[in-house]
Amino acid sequence: MDTIECIKTRMSIRAFKPEPVPRELIMEVIEAARWSPSYKNSQPWEVMVLSGEKKEALSRFLIELLEQGEEPCPDIPAPQSWPPAEQARIDDLFRKRREATGIDLAAPEMVIKAKKANFRFYNAPHGIFLYQDDSLSQWSLFDLGIFAQSLMLAAHARGLGTVPQAFAVDYARQTKEFLGIPGNKRLVLGMSIGYPDTDSPANQLRTDRAPAEEIVTWLE
Repeated sequence: MDTIECIKTRMSIRAFKPEPVPRELIMEVIEAARWSPSYKNSQPWEVMVLSGEKKEALSRFLIELLEQGEEPCPDIPAPQSWPPAEQARIDDLFRKRREATGIDLAAPEMVIKAKKANFRFYNAPHGIFLYQDDSLSQWSLFDLGIFAQSLMLAAHARGLGTVPQAFAVDYARQTKEFLGIPGNKRLVLGMSIGYPDTDSPANQLRTDRAPAEEIVTWLE
């Protein structure tokens, strides 16, 4: 597929087939993403790929923390409020998901269920964590976001599905200790990757986007 088609058809996948992805294919995707631009070519990103028992063990560990009532400690704090335009888009997403699936993402019990699904990497055969040195500036955080998008687009181009996951880094300190990631690293994002289960109801809802006319200002 060409680049425009790849961007427009990529979507967050929340149900995966069980078969693992060959290591060579995952490395091909990461190899492509490493060509992302960055401030002064600093390339401020590191990647950890989890599979098999290590991934399952981490899932059990994170769910146990959640069930014990452990307070989240993400390295990047969750937003506490949104400007009106952004909040309206979030509200629209919640409404559409509620209508399509019966799941109310504003309900506390649904948040718990969603977090458990994140901690299980939506049953994908592989999970990914993206991280960087915590002394780096916000420019480097921006750069890692570009890398994440490149990785997801490369995966989509190769027939794989992904979903970026903020909940997956809720317990950043404990996750880093469990995985042997140094404490001076900033755990930015979790991600599931695998072959998408296109027949699953979880993958039938496709979110829309604000029209370009809403976000563009022309000056001549």
